Formats: sequence, C-alpha cells, structure tokens
Amino acid sequence: GGIPFELGNLNGLEILELGGNKLSGLIPSAIFNISSMKKMGFSNNKLLGNLPPTLGSQLPYLECLSVWGNSLNETIPPSISNASKLYHIELVDNEFSGRALNAIGNLRMLEELHIFNNPNLGNIPDEIGNLSHLIGFDLSFNRLTGTIPQVVHKMKKLQLLYLYDNELHGAILDQLCELQALSELYMDNNNLSQQIPKCFSNLTSLRRLSLEFTRLESEIPSSFWDLTYLFGFSLAGNDLIGSLPQQVGNFKGLVFLDLSGNQLSGDIPVSIGGLLDLQDLSFAKNHFQGHIPKSMGNLVSLETLDLSANNLTGVIPKSMESLRYLQFLNLSQNRLQGEIPNGGTFANLSSDSFELNAGLCGLPKFGVPSCPEPIRENLKHIKYFGKLHIVVLKVILPLVIVASFALFMVIVGRKKKSKKVKEEPLPSFIWRMISLLDLQRATNGFDSCNLLGRRSFGQVYKGELADGTNVAVKVFDDFEGEVDDVTTSNTECEVMRNLRHRNLIKIISTCYTTGFKALVLEFMPNDSLQKWLYSHNYFLDIFQRLDIVIDVASALEYLHHGYSVPVVHCDLKPSNVLLDEDLVAHLSDFGISKLLGDGASMMRTLTLATIGYMAPGIIIHFFYNYCLLILKSHSIIDFKVFECIIEFGMEGIVSTKSDVYSFGVLVMEVFTRRNPTEGSFQAETSMK
Repeated sequence: GGIPFELGNLNGLEILELGGNKLSGLIPSAIFNISSMKKMGFSNNKLLGNLPPTLGSQLPYLECLSVWGNSLNETIPPSISNASKLYHIELVDNEFSGRALNAIGNLRMLEELHIFNNPNLGNIPDEIGNLSHLIGFDLSFNRLTGTIPQVVHKMKKLQLLYLYDNELHGAILDQLCELQALSELYMDNNNLSQQIPKCFSNLTSLRRLSLEFTRLESEIPSSFWDLTYLFGFSLAGNDLIGSLPQQVGNFKGLVFLDLSGNQLSGDIPVSIGGLLDLQDLSFAKNHFQGHIPKSMGNLVSLETLDLSANNLTGVIPKSMESLRYLQFLNLSQNRLQGEIPNGGTFANLSSDSFELNAGLCGLPKFGVPSCPEPIRENLKHIKYFGKLHIVVLKVILPLVIVASFALFMVIVGRKKKSKKVKEEPLPSFIWRMISLLDLQRATNGFDSCNLLGRRSFGQVYKGELADGTNVAVKVFDDFEGEVDDVTTSNTECEVMRNLRHRNLIKIISTCYTTGFKALVLEFMPNDSLQKWLYSHNYFLDIFQRLDIVIDVASALEYLHHGYSVPVVHCDLKPSNVLLDEDLVAHLSDFGISKLLGDGASMMRTLTLATIGYMAPGIIIHFFYNYCLLILKSHSIIDFKVFECIIEFGMEGIVSTKSDVYSFGVLVMEVFTRRNPTEGSFQAETSMK
C-alpha cells in the first residue's frame, strides 16, 4: 500500500525508516514538513514521483537520506544544499536526471554519496570539488558523459571511487594521484584512453584497482609495480603491450589478478609463484610465450587459472597437481605438448581445459590422444636385473608398504578431523559494501539487546543484513591523541583483510566514517571458548577440547608461517577463540596483532595483552608507557600494576614465541578448566 498521510503529523520525529515494505505511490508531502527529522529512509520500495523542491529548507537537521530502489524521477532539488548537516545520501536505482549533482556539490559535510544506476545524469560537475569530507563516492551505471573534473584532487579524504560503466572520455587524470587515502578505484567500461599515470605509485593506500575496457594502450609503467600492497587489480580488455617484470612477485597480498585481453608478450615471470594468497589469475588472450613456470605449483590458494589463447609451449608442470583448491583451469589454444598430469586437482578436470593444443596426450577424458608406451627393456636387461627385482619385490617392497601404512595410521589418528577440513575448498572471499545505515538497520540501532559483549577496544553486536546474513559487528571505541595515530581498528583491518584461513574469523566488510569505525565479521553462533569452559550449562568432552586446541594451533601456524610475513596475534586467550555451529574454533580479535616484516623475529611495542597469558620477563617498557598514558589523562595510577612486574607484555618485546607461550597456557586451561589468574594460584601453587 501507500504511505499514510498522517505520518506528517508526527512533530518531533527524528528517524523515519520505511525501507523494504513494498510501499507504492507518492511520498506524502507532509512528511517533508517534519523539521526535526534527522534520518529518512524509503529504500527498496515502489515509490513514484519526485522529491519536493523545498526538501532542504524544510529539513535543516537532516543527516541521512536513503531512497534507493524506487522509481523517483526528475532532478534533485537545489534546496538540498540547505540541509548542511547531510553526511549520507543513497539515491541508487532510481530515475533522477539533469543537473542532480550540482546541488549536492554544496553539501560540504557529505561523507557518503551513492547515485548508482540513474541513467540520465549528464556529466560530473566541478562542484564535486567542494566535497572535501567525502569518503565513499559511487556514480556507476549512470551513462555519465564528459571528462573527469580536475577538481577531483580536492576530495582529500576519498577512500572509495566508483565510476564504472559510464561514457566518460579523456585521459586518466594525474590529479587522482593526490588522493592519498584512496583504497578502491573502479573505472571499468569507459572511453578513457592513453596510459596508466606513472604517479599511480603514489597511491600507497590503494588496495583494489580495476581499469577494465578503458582503451588503455602502451606499456604498463614500471612505477606501477611499486603498488605492492594491492589486494587485487584488473587491467583486462585494453591494448597494453610489453612484458611482465619479475617485480610482479612482490605483490605478496594479491588475491586476484586479471590482465586478459591485452597485447602482452614475453615469458610468464617465475616470481609469480610467490603470490601465495592469489585466488584468481587470468593472462588469457595475450601473446605470452615460453613455458608455464614450475613455480605456478606454489600458488596454494589458487581457485581459477586462465592462460588460454597465448603462445605457450612446453609441458604442463606436474607441480600444478598440488593446487588442491583449483576449481577452474583453462590452458586451451596454446602450443603445449607432452602428457597432461592426471593426479591431484587434474583428476577433476575435463577436456575443456586443454582444447586446441595439438601436442598434448594423456587420458581419454581429456580429449587428447593416448601417450605412446615407453620403450620396453630388452630381454637381456630383464634377465640381468631379474634377481634384483625379486629381492625388491620379496624384501624391500613389503617393508616399505608396512612402514607407509604405519605412518598413515599415525597421521589419521592425530589429524582425523583436520584432514577432512583441509580437503574442503576454502570459502570464497566476497567483499561487500556496507554503510553505517545498513549496520544501524542490521543491529536495530545498535540496540543493547543485540550486544554480544565487549572485546578489547570495542563492543560487538549481533546483526542481520538485508539478505538475511547473520553477522557480528565490531564497533571500535573512539581513540584520541597519540593512540589514534596507530588505531587498533586500522591494525585489525590491515591484518584481517589479507589473511585467509578456515580457523580465522572472516571479515565481510568495513565501515568507516567520521567518529565511527567498525568491522563486519562472520557470526559465530556458539560464542567463545571462555563460555564453554566456565559456564555451568555448557560442557566439552575431551575429544572436543582436543579438536579446538588443534584448530587454534592450525590458525597460529598459518599466522606465523603461512602468510607472506609473520603475524603475531599478541592476545591469545579463551575469549578470543570463537566457535561455529560445529564447534570448530576460529581465532579472533586481531586488535593488537603485529606484522613482522623483512624477516624480523621480534619487535618492541606497547603491548596490551592479557595478564596471565603473556610470556615472562618483559614488563618495564609497557609499565613506563602505561604510566605516561595515566599521567597525561590526569588520573591516579593503579598500583595493582606493580603486581604484574614479571609479565611479558610490559617490556614490549613481541615475537612469535610470545604466541607459543600463550598457546601453552591456553592448552593447560582448556584441559584443566583453571584460569591462570584465579585466586587459587598463590605462593608456590601453579598450574603444574
């Protein structure tokens, strides 16, 4: 049905949220007379008409306006510039047209602007240069014409810029290189030309870049390969030439890479095998030549690989059999030869992966001729080695079989569960854009009823997204002064967005606006190990405890040795071990974790780990910093801190050994159900 006209009589109303109710018809004009309104949402309905011309003057306190997913038309009223407190606007999937962006350009406090899929907006006006506080800017699927305004460099806080699927033309501006906070840039499917700016190497915060089908030409600038912190990039469907340098192997955190549909040539760099986190790789439809490097078998996370339509020669490396997570492989239309491997992941492949390679042979299922039989040994050789064969068959072979069987039984006995888990594909990484308004809806305004608890540096709420997905929303406390320079939230984001392991909490999205920082994480229905150890109505048997300990050990092993640089968790304890519906453990709370780059084994820092789990002998540095923080805040020093003078974190030396110590304490606690700081540990009493 329609929106009741009587809603306009609710004087004093500040928040009106009517999203997702299949409402139709016009929005009653009386609603826009409620001058106290701060947040107004009509998203995902079937509303018609237009926004009133007096919108901004009648709603001077409006902060959020969301009308996405309707059929509203005409232009955005110029009076919206009077709503000077607006910081969030969503006009996605409507029919706005004309000079809609001109009025919005005067909203200087605006942080998020999403006008996706309004196909008649014209061009991007110079007024956007006034949006100096803008963080997220989405103008995709709007048939925008003209060029990108040079004033774009004035949006110094911009982190997300989406301009894909428009009709923009001209060069990619060097002014974009001044956006030092930019983390995501998508400009696919435009009529841009010339080349990638050399100054892109200045975008040190950039994590995702997509310039697909933008008519780029010439070589990729050598400075581009300095963007080693990229999470993924695509330059597909252009006319780029030249070869790939060995520096491509320096992108240690890269998850997806697409250079298909260009004119690139030369050999595939051997260094490509160093991209251990890479999941999707496409070099299809280029002019690459030479052999497929054996190092390709080192891409342990790879799920899709497309090298089709090149000039590759030689054999398919058997090392690629170890790519256990590979789901899609396309090597067709090359000049490969020799036997197609049939072990490991190749057992699940079909002929589609190897078409139009005349020199290949192998199993019939691959659609290639059988390989010729090896030349048989002549009778003289058989006679000469006959006795040796008998010895091997009767003596050595049985011993090898028995030893192998015994080793197999030991491995099965120890890792019965973990083996099953490892053979399953890793869950695909799906990055989602989630706004503050989405989180407010998901958590019912961060209602205390949805509060799951407090972790280090923030609160955690349970939420349900619009698609029904349950999530945990970790809202970070607001830090000021020196602490803000190295905020916990930034550390956790930096660590978690690059880590990928089944026993680590998955990050779904992030939300960052002025005064608000949050992580959106997968929800763990069985809460924490802390609750299962110490709540009277929860119980873990000995095998469940062993499985949990193995899960935590697997997560730590990955953090210390499986990622491109060692990661020290720094705060391992039962409350940071969360359990899913199957009681599989997931390590969480990377708020104070440390990245040990350049081969460093330890570093000195202000460590805020938990008393009782920190390794002994490292206290003074922390105590000194603790006192400084207390004195700066003019508070009284808590002299109980002196009781901790033999604990690890206080001197601030961090290494992977500190996590190993904490893990040992956690193992003893899991099997004894005794907390290392409980009152029974006095004098000579210990967990021994």
